[in-house]
Amino acid sequence: MSKYEVIIIGGGPGGLTAGLYASRAGLKTLLLERGMFGGQIVNAQQVDNYPGFPEGISGSELASLMHQQATKYGLETASAEVTGLKAGRAYGVLTSDADFEAGAVIIAAGSEYVKLGVAGEKKLLGHGVSYCATCDGFLFRDRDVAVVGGGDTAITDALELSHHAGNVYVIHRRDQLRAGQILQQKAFTEPKLKFIWDTVVEDISGETVVSGVRLRNVKTGEISALPLAGVFVAIGLKPNSQSFGRMVDLDETGHIVTDELMATSVPGIFAVGDIRKNSVRQIASAVGDGATAAASAFRYLRERG
Repeated sequence: MSKYEVIIIGGGPGGLTAGLYASRAGLKTLLLERGMFGGQIVNAQQVDNYPGFPEGISGSELASLMHQQATKYGLETASAEVTGLKAGRAYGVLTSDADFEAGAVIIAAGSEYVKLGVAGEKKLLGHGVSYCATCDGFLFRDRDVAVVGGGDTAITDALELSHHAGNVYVIHRRDQLRAGQILQQKAFTEPKLKFIWDTVVEDISGETVVSGVRLRNVKTGEISALPLAGVFVAIGLKPNSQSFGRMVDLDETGHIVTDELMATSVPGIFAVGDIRKNSVRQIASAVGDGATAAASAFRYLRERG
C-alpha cells in the first residue's frame, strides 16, 4: 500500500489548490481524481468572476493552468475512483484500482447537478445547456432563455439571468414555486420572468447549439415547442459524499459538516468546496477552502508527530 502524508480526493479548484499548498509545504501529497482535472469548471465556456483574469478565461484553460501549477511543486496525481475510507492512525483510502494510506485526507469530491435526463441535454452541454447562471448568463445577452426548476436556486438563477437575457422562462412541474417568499416576491415583480406552470421539458432541440425545447403539460398532456437560445437546469445538486457518510458527519442534504478550518468530525479528515455544508459553490470560495484545508492538514500532521 502506497503511503503519503496527505491524500486529496477530487481534482477541482479546491482539490488542486489544496494540492498546491500541501506540496509547497513539503508534504508528500497525492491527488486522486475519477474524471477530468478541474471538475465542473471544465464545462464552462467562459469564467468571468475569477480574480486575475479581467478578460475572462475558458473553464478548460483555467483548469489546465491550475493543474500545471499544482504539479509543478511535486503534487502527484492519479486517475481513480475512491470507494471509501478506512479508519486508523493513518487513513486508508480505498479505490477501484488500488488502496493508499495517508496521515491526513482532504475530501474535495464536489457535487453533481441533478440532470433532466432528456434528449439533447448532454449533447448541448456548453452549447446552450448550462447548470450555472452566474458562470454563463452573460453569454445570452438579450436572448431568450429558460430556467428549469422552482426552488431557491432556480429563482435566484432566473433573477440573475434577467440582468442579461431577453425573456427568462421559468419552467416548473408544479403550479407554485418552492422558493422562499422573498425570492418569489422578487420573481413575480420582475417583468422579464415568464412562468410556465405544470410543465416538464421533454427534450432540448438544436444541432450544434440550443434552438429550443419541447414541453409537456403534466395535467393536460399538451405538447408545445418554445424557441430558446439557452436552457439553465436548476433542479438540484447532489454532493458526492456517498463514500464518506460512514466516516464523517453529514447534514440532512448529504453535505459534509466542517468548521471554519475545513475540519470534519474526524481528526485529520478535512473537506472543501461544493461537498461541504454552506459552500457558496464558486471557484474562488473552493480555492480558499483548499488553501485553508492544506494549512490545517499541515498543522494536524505536525502536532500529531
